[in-house]
Amino acid sequence: MSPTPSSTALVDELADRIREMILSGEVPVGRPLRQADLAEQFGISRTPVREALRQLHSTGLIELHPHRGAIVRVPVPWEVRETYEVRAELEALAARRAATRLSSETISRMREANDALYALTMSMADAPDSAGAAPSGGVANEYALHPAIHEAAENARLTRMLHDINLSYPRNVPAVLLVENVRHREENHHDHVDIIDALAEGDGDRAATLMRAHVLKTGDQVARWYERHSDTTVRG
Repeated sequence: MSPTPSSTALVDELADRIREMILSGEVPVGRPLRQADLAEQFGISRTPVREALRQLHSTGLIELHPHRGAIVRVPVPWEVRETYEVRAELEALAARRAATRLSSETISRMREANDALYALTMSMADAPDSAGAAPSGGVANEYALHPAIHEAAENARLTRMLHDINLSYPRNVPAVLLVENVRHREENHHDHVDIIDALAEGDGDRAATLMRAHVLKTGDQVARWYERHSDTTVRG
């Protein structure tokens, strides 16, 4: 018997909600996803939960093991590096296109957001109970560098491709790195300043070059984080 439209919609909605729990870091990598617990949490039967987990397994976000159930997949570091290699080229294209399309007001807000993110992560690093925490909310996310550039690039297909890539791995890990790694935090802020300066000058080529290097550097840091948090051996 094929699923009804209403049951399909329910499974899709569940998959989206569980995916967001994983990508936000609410459910960390390596954590089991128990059908009974999810069914109770969402107030539904286990059947749509099971189908939603199968859907997420097909995207590579979770693993399904006999007798162990579903587990949030720990990304393989070489896969992370490959993904960021692709993302770097797309982000560079977006930066090149955005360089002549950003208003001075948006540039100003991007600078404010970059400084706010730096201040927030620095204060969290000094807090004794912030280990493993990721910054969220406020001006640090409003007019953030990458989303503002994607919007200004004015290319819907490019934006969709970047959005899909960003769904590949939990987005809290780069944020956690800003709190945990002082050198990465300093370099991230400095990279953003340089990129924003290039955008403000309308220099698309320089903005693209800086963005490509920045994303590749971040990808390497993220891959190293997963290396430290898994038993995976890097390919090659």
